Parts: sequence; C-alpha cells; structure tokens
Amino acid sequence: MVTQGIFYFSNPSGFGLSRVEQPHLSEMSSYTNIAAYRFAVLADLKPLRERLLTLCREKHLKGTILLSTEGVNLFIAGLRSGVDFLLSELRSIPGLEGLTAKYSESANQPFSRMLVKIKKEIISFGVEGIDPASHPAPKLSPNELKQWLDEGRPVTLLDTRNDYEVKLGTFHGAMTLGIDHFRQFPDAVRDFPDEMKQQPIVMFCTGGIRCEKAGPFMEREGFEKIFQLDGGILKYFEECGTSHYDGECFVFDQRVGIDASLKETSSSQCFACLTPLRSSEIADPRYIPGQSCPYCFVDSETRMAEQIELRQQRIANITACLPGSQPYNNYRPLRIPFEFHERTLIDSLRSIFPHVPPSEWDLRFSQDRILDAENHPVQPNHIVRSGEQYLQSHPGTIEPAVNPEIRILYEDESIIAIHKPAPLPMHPCGRFNRNTLQYILNEVYSPHHPRAAHRLDANTSGVVLLTRTRHQAGILQPQFERGQVEKMYLARVLGHPESDFFECTAPISTVSGELGSRSIDEANGLPSQTDFHVLERFEDGTSLLEVVPKTGRTNQIRVHLWWLGWPIVGDSAYLPNREIGKTQTLDVDESPLCLLAWKITFNHPTLKKRMTIETQFPSWIQSEMKRTTCES
Repeated sequence: MVTQGIFYFSNPSGFGLSRVEQPHLSEMSSYTNIAAYRFAVLADLKPLRERLLTLCREKHLKGTILLSTEGVNLFIAGLRSGVDFLLSELRSIPGLEGLTAKYSESANQPFSRMLVKIKKEIISFGVEGIDPASHPAPKLSPNELKQWLDEGRPVTLLDTRNDYEVKLGTFHGAMTLGIDHFRQFPDAVRDFPDEMKQQPIVMFCTGGIRCEKAGPFMEREGFEKIFQLDGGILKYFEECGTSHYDGECFVFDQRVGIDASLKETSSSQCFACLTPLRSSEIADPRYIPGQSCPYCFVDSETRMAEQIELRQQRIANITACLPGSQPYNNYRPLRIPFEFHERTLIDSLRSIFPHVPPSEWDLRFSQDRILDAENHPVQPNHIVRSGEQYLQSHPGTIEPAVNPEIRILYEDESIIAIHKPAPLPMHPCGRFNRNTLQYILNEVYSPHHPRAAHRLDANTSGVVLLTRTRHQAGILQPQFERGQVEKMYLARVLGHPESDFFECTAPISTVSGELGSRSIDEANGLPSQTDFHVLERFEDGTSLLEVVPKTGRTNQIRVHLWWLGWPIVGDSAYLPNREIGKTQTLDVDESPLCLLAWKITFNHPTLKKRMTIETQFPSWIQSEMKRTTCES
C-alpha cells in the first residue's frame, strides 16, 4: 500500500467525447487538405478575420487560420473548389501573393470546426527580434538534401519538432531535442556544444514554418552554416518519398500520421494523453479507447509504491548534502526585454534592477562577472538587442540550508503529487537556486522536468501538484485559473475567533511591499475571498482553523488572517498588530509557520476523473482529530 499520503477518485463530472460533425455534402468523395504559411507584414487584422471566417463558412471549409502582423498560417480541409477559392482570396492580399500550399487528401473531414484567430505570432516562439520575412535562413530543397545524404556529406540533421511528433518518424540519424513545445527550442539550442557552430546543420519540421524562425535565431546565436529544409517533411515526401526517412509524419489533425504518399496511416492517438500510437501500441492491453494507452495507463498501487520508493531514495541521495551547500559559481540568466533594444548594457541593467547600487554594477563589470551567452565578459557600453541573453556570475555562492524532507504522495504517467516541507522555496529566487524544490525534483526525474501546476510559499508545507509534460500542464494549470480546484488548508493562529464560521473578502494589493509582502487595498486591490472554520480552541490561546481559499492571491491566507487580527503562529513576515517582520524565509532551526496545504481536489488531466490528494498532519496541530478517508 502507498502510505505517503491519501488519494481517491470521485465520479467524473463534465467530461465526454464530442462527436465530430461532417458537412452534409453528398458530392464529396474526398477532402482536400492544405497546409500553408507565409511571413509578411499584415495590417487591419480584425476585418480580415471576419472576411475569411465568412468565406470559409460559405465554402464549408474547416480548420484553423492564424493571422498576425508577421503573416498567416493555416490548416484547412474541404472541397477542392472551396480550398482553391480561399487560396485565391489570400493571394490577393498584399504580401501574400506568393503563398504556396501543401496538398493531401483524406476520406473524412479531419477538423471539427472553423477558426480564424489573431495571434501575436503565427508560430509561437517567444523570442523578440526574429524577422523571417526580412532575414530568412538559407533554404535547401528536398532534392538537394537527398543528394547530400546520398553522397554521405558530413551534416547534422536537426529535428525542430516536439518529442511526441518525433515518435512517429524522423530522418535517419537526425538529432532530436526532447522538447514539448517550440518555445523550448531556444534553451535547447543554447546547450549545444560550441563545436557545432562551425558545422553544417540542416533543420527540418513538418512544413517548414518552425524552421523559418529557428534559422535566424540560430544564426544570431553564432551558428555559421544553417540551412532549412524548404517545405519541410511534407514537401520532402512529395519529391523524394521516404529515402533516408524512417516512419511517418505526425500531423496536427485527426489523421494523426501520413505516409510518403501523403495518405492517412493506421496510426492513432490516445484520447487521454494525446500520445501518437502505432498499431503495436494500439494492440497493447493497456490501450483502452477513450481512456488510456501504454503511456498514461495507471498501474497497480503496488507498482506505484515501488516507483515512489525508488524516487524517495534518490531524493535522499541528492539531499544528503544539500545541492547549494558547497561553494559554486552561480550564473543567473537575464534576457533583454524589447524596450531596451539598442541601448547600452549598463543602462539596461540599471533600469531592470533599480535596487542594485551603481557601484555594485561597476564592481561586477570590473571583475568580469557580466557575461554574454557564450560566457565571454561584456563591457558596460556594449549595445544590446532585444531577446539576447546575458549572465550574471556570482562566484563562491553558498545557499542557506532548507528542509529537504520531500515526500512523494502519488505518481502516475501524467502527474506527481508531493508533500513540500518547509522552509523550502519552490523556484530559484533571491538567495536560493539549487536549494529549491524545482532543482531537486529536476535532478530526481532527470532528464525530465516536472512542472509545478501551482505554488506554495517557502514557509508553507503541504500538497503540491506537478505534471510530467507541457501538454498535461496545459490541462491542469487552467483549472486553477477557472476556480475548478478545491484547496483546503489547516492553520494555527494566535487568538480565539468568536465565530465558528467566518469569511474574509478584503481586496489584496497587487503591488508588493517590504519582503515582497502584500496588504489589504480597499481601493485598488484584487477581489479575494477566504472561508474559515474553527476546529479547536486551545488553552494556550491559539486556535486550529480549516481554511478554504476561494481565490488565489499572493499570500492570501496569511494576509487575510493577519488583517483580521489572528496572524498565523510562526509567521516571520505578517506579525501581530499588523506589523511586517524582517525576514521572509525562515531558517531551518526556527519554529515553523503553522500553515499546511492539507488537501487538494482536481480533475485528473488524462484519467478525466475527479481526484483528491491529502497529506499527513504535522506535529504542530496537537489535535485528537481523526482523518476521514474516502473510497474510490
């Protein structure tokens, strides 16, 4: 049995399969699918959006068109006549005259609806200053690439796609990045060895659009021989078949995979976790249509307990000597915001960090502690560009001690639930970098990086949920924003509240004060609500409360109790008489903050069931309360 914590499922609510409606077009024997993009300067996007949406509906087209000031990106399916009419309309727009499309056929409509969206980027990248329309990387045609590979030329094939796309197929010997989202591409590239910067690299993706941004970015990072496969894998299939390519090509519609003839393959996709599945994986007994696959199937409690035991041993090994307890050179990254483009580095640093004295910057520059992305010292008057990364070197860093007693409460192929001890910061901040929950768990789960779906203060202990991939994070994290997650805390406070049940709805400030603290701001604060239930009143003048935050503001529970006159026992920041303390994060040998994130209820991102996870009571509760457990 799993003894670290308690977890249980309740009946599913609000989940179901939506039926894909096919257009009632009797003359349709097959659907024409197109993928097309073009980088160009576009304006008046709102009227253009309405015009295209009306046209697509009239022509019974379905799919997605993304519009941006940087261009257009689209995936559309329907009758060939309607598809051609749309392309003709798009090519009449200044800048899109040369728009080309990749065609394929399918027996069914692969899209369920028609969307035209206005976006900041037509392919999400997140790096400022990349302009493929004006500064594209050199293109290599499919036939040229095939010739290079036939001749055995020394070249690195770089797959810029996400790891789940690569799973269905890629070029033989291609270098893959293991990323979940294209926004992770820049950080992955920065980890490449320096010797690769002089080697020829041919990038590729599904249709070419990601390489349009990846190429100029890599050139800016110092890579000298960058080429992109013109038209991507789809065009290579058209002109060269599967020569030098292993497997299929993943596509972002209900076809899942296509072969060299651009026909739909037998590959499927797990409804629960969206992992592409080959026929052998579909035959696996763990594949249950609409529920699970070999990658998200939840095994027995016995196997989970064994896995958790191994994780716990790894946590113990990693934290036997805290990662930040030995002196090391801490490099803190800084990315130049858009508003500081073409300003001096010293001017940018003083504006971004106004609390750092000018004399401190003078000292850091004189000690060569301000570096570029390649670890070379930079001078104060160096002109920066938006999106560039610089490093601040902090030699001999030794971090304060923390409580490393992390306990894993639950784990499956989608999520991880842990008990976070205190004090332990969740993320690198201030004096902490390696002595953080994020750093320790990254070491435990390497090469994977669990993503926290929410956060607790460094001094708060209790349940924290993490996801295994970015896709699962995109399902779980929005539940917190939509108020679909139920959180229950326990707090021991100074004083005896008069009522057994009460609430606080005082607005909480958006601007932080001393130590990053928040306060009540009746005029401009954010709406906030916390419900309280007194469980016990102790003889020492303290009380035990059950606390349910209905909103998720910074320090909400601590601020509301502090404002009401019942501050939490052990709080070093929010002191009695509404005073602010001198320190935010407690030392490990100090009395703990008596606040526990006890229980959390949420919709499991892949099992589509309501799930509750709770942790054990700490010693400071000093109560005869009995835990009530619920069965599945």
